[in-house]
Amino acid sequence: MKENKNNIEKKADSCRQGKPRYIMIGGFLGAGKTTAVGNLAKWLKDKGVRVGLITNDQGRNLVDTTILRSQGFATEEIPCGCFCCRFNSLVDASKLLMQNIHPDVFIAEPVGSCTDLVATVTYPLRGLYSDNFIVAPVSVLVDPIRVLRVFGLENGSTFSDKVLYIYLKQIEEADLVVISKCDLLDGKRLEDLRRAIAAKFPGKEILSVSAKEGTNLEEWFNRIMSAEQVGRTAMQVDYQLYADGEALLGWLNCTVDVNAQKSFNADEFLNELAEAIQKRLKDYNAEVAHLKMTFSPNNNPTNNIATVNLVRNDFVPELSYHLKEPVMGGQLIINLRAEAAPDVLGTAVRDGLTMVAEKFPTLKSTLNHLEHFRPGKPMPTHRVEKLTN
Repeated sequence: MKENKNNIEKKADSCRQGKPRYIMIGGFLGAGKTTAVGNLAKWLKDKGVRVGLITNDQGRNLVDTTILRSQGFATEEIPCGCFCCRFNSLVDASKLLMQNIHPDVFIAEPVGSCTDLVATVTYPLRGLYSDNFIVAPVSVLVDPIRVLRVFGLENGSTFSDKVLYIYLKQIEEADLVVISKCDLLDGKRLEDLRRAIAAKFPGKEILSVSAKEGTNLEEWFNRIMSAEQVGRTAMQVDYQLYADGEALLGWLNCTVDVNAQKSFNADEFLNELAEAIQKRLKDYNAEVAHLKMTFSPNNNPTNNIATVNLVRNDFVPELSYHLKEPVMGGQLIINLRAEAAPDVLGTAVRDGLTMVAEKFPTLKSTLNHLEHFRPGKPMPTHRVEKLTN
C-alpha cells in the first residue's frame, strides 16, 4: 500500500508539472457514478491534486451538478445532449476549468443512457488533443442487483431488450468494469457475478467497490491514476438499435420552490415524496432507472443539501445527504429516468407532490420548471474506430 501511495503521489506531481489526466466514469442510470466521482475527487483533493469535474445530461437542472458543487468542487455542466454529441462543448468546458482552476485531473461523468464513449469521446480526445491530456482507462460502473437481474442470475424487474442493448454495450466497451455497492452482496453472490461478467465479456478487468464501506476504492483510484487507456479497435454499435433503446426511456427534470408557514424536516419531506412518486410509477408499471432529488434550503450559506435516491422499482428510497435542522423552504430539484412515456413521469411527479402536501399541511410547492421528453437519436461529433498507442 505504501508503494501505491508513493506512486500516486509521483503521478500527481507529474500531472501538476505537465498534462492533466482525463478520467471518464460511465455506467447506466443509478449505478452510483456521482457518488464515485465525489469520492475520487475528495481522495485527490486530500492529496493536494486540483480537480475539475464535468457532468452531463440530456436536459437541464441536473441533480449531479448540485451535489458535486455542494461538496466544494469546481463543476461544469454539459446539458441538452451526451458528451459524444456535444464533444466540442466538452472541450470548451475543459478549457473553462483550465482557465479558472487549472486542474491536474479532469473527471467526466457522462449521461447514464450513453454508450460508445471510447470511440466518440476518449479516442477523439487522444487523437485531437494528445498534447493537452493523458486519458485514463474508462471505468464503467454496474449496480450489482441490477446486473444480476440483467444476466438472469436473480429474479426481479428489469428493462426491455432494446434498453438492455445499451446496458450491455456499456460493459462491453469498458476498460475497467467496476461493481459498485458491493456491500449489497455476500461473498458467493459477488463471486457468481464476477464469473458471469468474465464469461460474457472475456478479458475484462473487474473490480468491486463500496462507497458506503470504503471497500477497494483506493485500489480502483490508484489504477485509473496510474494507467493510460490502451488503444484498440472500438466495438461495433448498431446506432438505430441504440436510438430505439434510448427512445424507450422517459426523462424528467424539474425544479420546485417549496415554502411553508411552519418549519419542517427536509429529509422526511424528500423521503415521503420519493415514496409517493415510486407508488405512482408502480401503478403505471414504469421500470425506474433512477429517481434522484436534492433539497437546497433558502439562505443556505453553508451550501448544505438533502439528497434522496431510488434506483429500482423495489428499492427503498435512500437518503445520502441530510439536513439536520428544520427548514422553512428551499428549492427542490427532481431528476427522474424510467422506461415509460414522459407524460407518465410528469403525472407521477405532480401526483407525488400533491400526495405529500397532505402530510405537510402548511407547505406549498410551486412547480416553476418542468421538462419531460425522450432522448433523440445519438449523432456523434466524431467517431474513431481504431487508435493505437
